[in-house]
Amino acid sequence: MRNVVRRACNRPQLKRSAPSGFTLIEVMIVVAIIGILAAIAVPSYRVQVLKGHRVDAKVALLDLAAREEKYFATTNTYTTSSLALNYGASTFPPISTTGTSYYTLTVTQVTTTDFTAVATPTGTQVADACYSFSLNNLGVQANATSAGAVNTTTGCW
Repeated sequence: MRNVVRRACNRPQLKRSAPSGFTLIEVMIVVAIIGILAAIAVPSYRVQVLKGHRVDAKVALLDLAAREEKYFATTNTYTTSSLALNYGASTFPPISTTGTSYYTLTVTQVTTTDFTAVATPTGTQVADACYSFSLNNLGVQANATSAGAVNTTTGCW
């Protein structure tokens, strides 16, 4: 027999081979490293997702402004009606690209010669630092906080 060593009591015993595999300490070090990387990566990923949804809000506001200008060119007034702006529904559509709504679109009007379009965040998007986006008939772009104050966060528009 190969690998058999005889002892004094004549019982056969197998030779021990070199240990293989990972020790508990090595596994715990790997788990700790993965935990640290996840703690850094997940919040950074969420911030990037929120920034990505901002683009949808800006595109929707600019599209609405273009529709308002087209309507103004033919009627010499702005409107708050989504049907008049050819959205095909009695309310403005939710702003989303994945089926989940991240912003709601509203239009306010002081007179027939002005408008302000606002994209207000919904769901998980309310955690975004830029919060809401607005655009008026003069092309002035702004952001507001959840309390309605002017948002001074840079890089929103």
